[in-house]
Amino acid sequence: MPRVVITGGPGAGKTTLLAELAARGYKTVSESARAIIAERVAHGESPRPDPLTFAREILHRDIEKYRRHSHEPSWVFFDRGVVEAIAMVHEIEPLSPDELGATLSVYRFHPLVFVLPPWEAIYRTDAERDQTFADAIDVHDRVVRWYRSCDYVLHEVPRLPAAQRAEHLVEALANPRG
Repeated sequence: MPRVVITGGPGAGKTTLLAELAARGYKTVSESARAIIAERVAHGESPRPDPLTFAREILHRDIEKYRRHSHEPSWVFFDRGVVEAIAMVHEIEPLSPDELGATLSVYRFHPLVFVLPPWEAIYRTDAERDQTFADAIDVHDRVVRWYRSCDYVLHEVPRLPAAQRAEHLVEALANPRG
């Protein structure tokens, strides 16, 4: 399955890693939340709508991105993605176990999910990221628990420069057992 998730809390280096992968010729897909926040701020609105509206908009956009890359023959790296958007909706408005299982099965990614751990040395806030580092740790912990509950195998990417992180990730995909 060529769709690969890169996840972790805010400010862990996902966007930088994706830029490095794109520079190496891989297709990458940016996260939806930052785009939504930027659009809202540009229109003079609050950064985020109510949590359920925000989660549903992220899910809608992530499903479109997932579908857009459904026939790619080579790796496509996603900054977060549908699985996490489903988690956001589910936290606010729980789905039945059957509905949750069915939804997750439609939007499967590669079984190996790459997790970037919180890294205070590189953490920065910006126009779209207003969380504290403690919030970033909380998000990291929640996404790790969520992916494990969805039967994905988590692979922690070491705190290294982006080029080395990209090399580590590509090697892990080429040799998943070793």
